[in-house]
Amino acid sequence: MRIVNLFRYPVKGLSAEAMGEVVLEAGFGFPRDRAYAVTDGSLQFDPTAPKPAPKTQFLMLAKHESLARLASRLMEAPDRLEIRDGKDVRTFALDDAAGRGALAGYLGGVVNVPLPGEPEVVHAPGHQFTDVSVHSVALMRSISLINLTTVGDLSAHLALPLDPLRFRANLYFEGPAAWSELDWVGRRLGIGDVALKVVRRTKRCAATSVDPDRAVRDINLPIAIRDYQGHGDLGIYAEVEAGGRIAAGDRIELLD
Repeated sequence: MRIVNLFRYPVKGLSAEAMGEVVLEAGFGFPRDRAYAVTDGSLQFDPTAPKPAPKTQFLMLAKHESLARLASRLMEAPDRLEIRDGKDVRTFALDDAAGRGALAGYLGGVVNVPLPGEPEVVHAPGHQFTDVSVHSVALMRSISLINLTTVGDLSAHLALPLDPLRFRANLYFEGPAAWSELDWVGRRLGIGDVALKVVRRTKRCAATSVDPDRAVRDINLPIAIRDYQGHGDLGIYAEVEAGGRIAAGDRIELLD
């Protein structure tokens, strides 16, 4: 088995950023992944005491497929977000209230649907707005993995080319048989000095129904997976037990 791609998603619901390599730290998640999110106006978020919230309280692909047409890039020190929508390119400062307010207003216009309140960009150091954050801090800091052989098998079954980025994982790998990774819960993976413990299968939601290239819903993918496999899972979550550097091309081994 080997790593094919690494991705982070600095803003929940916005586009992926390819990473050639990353340094993982034991007990922590994928660096700068889901570091920011944009509420739909229904959430009062305290950055001094961050608490997990359901993904339904944020702007995200499961409800707002128009977000998929945006290409975003996080620039750091200080944090700024570049957003490209066709030929229109804008940059928003994330380290001041005015910049965050401008970004929230812009994204509210992109989704262009009635919202419960005014959208707000939220962030707290060390907090990650992952979907599984509502279960535990440890799961909030887990990383998501996808077997590309599984995606290929599902694509062939549906006679529909599926962009693996529909599944918004951090680590894409290849090698093992399709769907076999779902049986790894409780097992450990080694990538050089890095050790990961697989802790959960990934239950897929409506966000996967959105084609990330065309920003349209073209299939009810959670139902399609259930009809094919008898469950709604595709992918796994793993906690980082031992840290270190990982990169595209690195070998992955089952340790137990």
